Amino acid sequence: MSVRTIGIIGGGQLGRMLAMAAARLDLRTVILEPQPDCPAAQLANAQIVAAYDDPDALAELARLCDIVTYEFENVPVAAAEALAEAVPVFPPPRALEVSQDRLVEKSFIRDCGIRTADFAAVDSQADLEAALDRFGGVGVLKTRRLGYDGKGQRLFRSPAESRDGAFEALGGVPLILESLVPFEREISIIAARDRDGTIACYDPAENVHRNGILHTSTLPARVNEASADQARRAARAILDSLGYVGVIGVEFFVLPDGGLVANEIAPRVHNSGHWTEAACVISQFEQHVRAVAGHPLGDPRRHSDCVMQNLIGDDIDDVPAWLARPDVLVHLYGKAEARPGRKMGHVTQILG
Repeated sequence: MSVRTIGIIGGGQLGRMLAMAAARLDLRTVILEPQPDCPAAQLANAQIVAAYDDPDALAELARLCDIVTYEFENVPVAAAEALAEAVPVFPPPRALEVSQDRLVEKSFIRDCGIRTADFAAVDSQADLEAALDRFGGVGVLKTRRLGYDGKGQRLFRSPAESRDGAFEALGGVPLILESLVPFEREISIIAARDRDGTIACYDPAENVHRNGILHTSTLPARVNEASADQARRAARAILDSLGYVGVIGVEFFVLPDGGLVANEIAPRVHNSGHWTEAACVISQFEQHVRAVAGHPLGDPRRHSDCVMQNLIGDDIDDVPAWLARPDVLVHLYGKAEARPGRKMGHVTQILG
């Protein structure tokens, strides 16, 4: 099938960067996003202004596009499945189903033979009490659905910490308690799988978070080759199990002995892969477009060491200083208003 037009569900900065990559390959893009003049629509060929599950909008997207992809993992699964009856949807809706529920996600990762933190479903305060007792009184309590950049979470650092009302404080919705992992650092790997099952993995990035939001991704990560290979093998197992097409991000904790514990998966291009546009010939965004459009995957090798830093909120005021540097790629997202915790752009500094 010859692809000329790609539909993208979601109009944020990831959709914007996908539209940019598609344009470089002479592919058109249509954005489905309820917010008018969203970052992605500023660069796409067209926007359908409607809810992600609007039946008429989905039918119009299928009519206009040869394939459909998405830029975030909270796309309604039913909408993706309905679309898939009319037009190919990549990554497959099953990837959304797995990633949208942290309990399902952790179970899936384990079924792939990949180590995770211990976890327990929490559907009441009594469940929380029992799970905390199992984990020695410490752990991370998270909403099973939604929540990102540290939202919808509570950390129990000590057995003496009060548990009273913790279940209701997170909304009384289904939760998951995860045991604390004594990790030395966090890494992630960006990988892609094409329609024929060919897989390409980028080098692992070492990530630092502030207030639950990614602050920097640094290449190379401080891990040995055995750990890097373990990350690649885990990514391959996940991609093959899902029959995946497109780019995925997989996050890990690195243990003191170099072993890895998988934290979560993101069935889309990922913030910790933004460095690829400055330090690789083929960025994660072009790689995703290549995969879903049926083109050969590009070479994921890194030609430079680098550090990517997110510009959050008022960090946007530092852009003139970043632009004055000869070793930095600046990428802004076209958002009109800077707010605390809002990703306004990123910069990637080439090292050495």
